Amino acid sequence: MSLNFERIRKSIGFKFALWYSVIFILSSLVLFVLLYFFLSLSLKNKEKELIQLELKECVTQYQKGGLDALVKEVEFEKHISGKNPFFVRLEGPQHNTLFVNLPYQWANFDLNQLKNKAVTKKDQWEHLITKDNKDIFEISSHFSPDGSLLQVGKSLSDSNEFLKHYRVIFASILIPMIVIGFIGGMFLAVHTLQPIRYLIDTTRSIIETNKMDVRIPATRRRDELEELSILFNTMLERIETLINGMRTGLDNLAHDLRTPITRLRGTAEIALHGEQNIDAIREALLDCLEESERVLVMLNTLMDISEAETGTMKLDWEEVDLVSLINEATDLYSYVAEEKKISVRTFLPKELYLTADPNRLRQVLSNLIDNAVKYTTSSGSIDIEAFQKDQQVGITIKDTGIGIPPEEVPRIWDRLYRGDKSRSQRGIGLGLSLVKAIVQAHRGQVEVSSTANRGSSFTVYIPQKP
Repeated sequence: MSLNFERIRKSIGFKFALWYSVIFILSSLVLFVLLYFFLSLSLKNKEKELIQLELKECVTQYQKGGLDALVKEVEFEKHISGKNPFFVRLEGPQHNTLFVNLPYQWANFDLNQLKNKAVTKKDQWEHLITKDNKDIFEISSHFSPDGSLLQVGKSLSDSNEFLKHYRVIFASILIPMIVIGFIGGMFLAVHTLQPIRYLIDTTRSIIETNKMDVRIPATRRRDELEELSILFNTMLERIETLINGMRTGLDNLAHDLRTPITRLRGTAEIALHGEQNIDAIREALLDCLEESERVLVMLNTLMDISEAETGTMKLDWEEVDLVSLINEATDLYSYVAEEKKISVRTFLPKELYLTADPNRLRQVLSNLIDNAVKYTTSSGSIDIEAFQKDQQVGITIKDTGIGIPPEEVPRIWDRLYRGDKSRSQRGIGLGLSLVKAIVQAHRGQVEVSSTANRGSSFTVYIPQKP
């Protein structure tokens, strides 16, 4: 139980709800204090305004008709309001009390407080408290021309009672407000952090089951957390694709390595168990060297691709005569093309130079021309063109071969990937992967367009200057 509580206490949802509750309660308290302050100030100003109005009316009546008129004004006020709200006191020039009207709230008030306080200015305000400190009075004073002093006051008990009720009401709703704040915080926490919970559950499911096909459920939040979920799902899809590609690649690699290794073993066993003939042993050794060379080429090509993709491939930059380089590569495959009765045509400018690694470019040309010759049927044709475009050098190798099915085009750049049609030809499935890696290492790009049974066209673009 304590462990569960400790886990809940340390969770982001609990902390989020707690912080939300604290902020909500503090905000409510600040709002209450502000409202209380302005309400208290407003009531106080209202009380003073009423006292001032009553004082003004009493002064007017006293100046018109003397003490009798003042008494009539007080009685009239009692009759109109039905109660005796105002304290009225008239003090003569000799500081003797000529008239006093005491409301019931003033029964516990010592009038000697007024006699002991000297009024020094016109419209002076006095703030007095009863003997038992339970009531507060506001009194305004006014000097008459005949030297008399007229004082009008009012108890603040009504205002204070109203403010007291206000405080009681707020205190009574404070606990429900805390509960509501915490519940609201938990609701917001659960609702807001739901994608995070989905993320945790999805990750845990992948760890426990080793299955990469799990995805975070889609939501319609359209916020940063939804964007995070989409990016996480996209990442999972790419990882799954990469893992599947690695599995396929490893299967293909195992298949392609199994053949030369089996040949190596078989040749060695035949040589060992056969007749001790020097020529037979020599031929067996040559076969072993050929198969080991095939394995070595495969491994070296994989290393080259990895170096190129990680940006660690060493390139020997120099000015390259591309026309001569293409002619060399074409001459290299001219004999094989003649045997298959394939016509190879070149469309090259008189001269075309770029700064690149000539050996790596030679690998690119060799792989593309080798594929073109390999997958072009007898009596077909291969066109090789070089051109300059927008500070780039372009090389296009177009054939009339078997082409590539549309569903396989995106995958031809994958390591060790070999389409169904290409498996009938000898190869390791790394040529195009190496081409793309080397071209990208030169900060270029390679494009392909192909139609099944009608041929393919590969175009390489490399910046003329690195």
